[in-house]
Amino acid sequence: MAVGGAEISLLFMTSTVVAVGLCKRLIRRRLYLDHRLFSFLMEMLSTFQICACTNELFLLASVEPKPHVALSLTYGFTVLHGLTLSGSTCNPCGTLQSMWSDGISLKTGGLKIAAQFVAAVLARVFMRCIWSLGIAETHFGALSQGCSNPMQTTVMQAFCIELLFSAVFQLTFLRVERVNPKYRVHLMALLITMLVYAGGNLTGAIFNPALAFSLHPHCFYEKFLSYSLVYWVAPSLGTILVAFIWGEILPRIS
Repeated sequence: MAVGGAEISLLFMTSTVVAVGLCKRLIRRRLYLDHRLFSFLMEMLSTFQICACTNELFLLASVEPKPHVALSLTYGFTVLHGLTLSGSTCNPCGTLQSMWSDGISLKTGGLKIAAQFVAAVLARVFMRCIWSLGIAETHFGALSQGCSNPMQTTVMQAFCIELLFSAVFQLTFLRVERVNPKYRVHLMALLITMLVYAGGNLTGAIFNPALAFSLHPHCFYEKFLSYSLVYWVAPSLGTILVAFIWGEILPRIS
């Protein structure tokens, strides 16, 4: 029999974080000599954690009181992700930024992006298995949603929103790199929560290509061109613009 939604979802997301942490600890002990495999698995597990938790969190968007529950959980779990996933980007855009400014090789960057998209698919499959059990009320109907259509505006406006949000996120991340980590994680969580509040009802405020594919795979199947432009090209372009301005223009001005 299904029980209340928010409590079960909270327990599930917390359990996912704990399970990923245990898997990463095991990998550190077993695969520390194979650098490329180690890097791939760590990035995959970290991205899996974010995708799985966000898939579950997405179901709580309509839980009353709206939008307080969803925003509070967004902030709380973003802080938790920041504290437990240090060293992982979990976002192809973040990997692109590192390739541009930090000198990460194309091979290493491509390996990380591949790990992120593999994790996105695995997280979606895993969540569908969990939802099929019908443990919580919020899981009913989740399997039959198809394309949940997160774009509630025109493609052009959605493109601009995702580009802007990605640019703001990456610029803020670069700006607070030297801030004490225990404060930085709260600053980034607050920013993400504010962006979700500002644009969540228009595009979902995702600005993460791998996460977007994990959340809305059916939309990419049905409307590949528009969704790839909004959720893949736009955030990547925003990241590249920030990296170019940060690395090429600002040093010349200063």
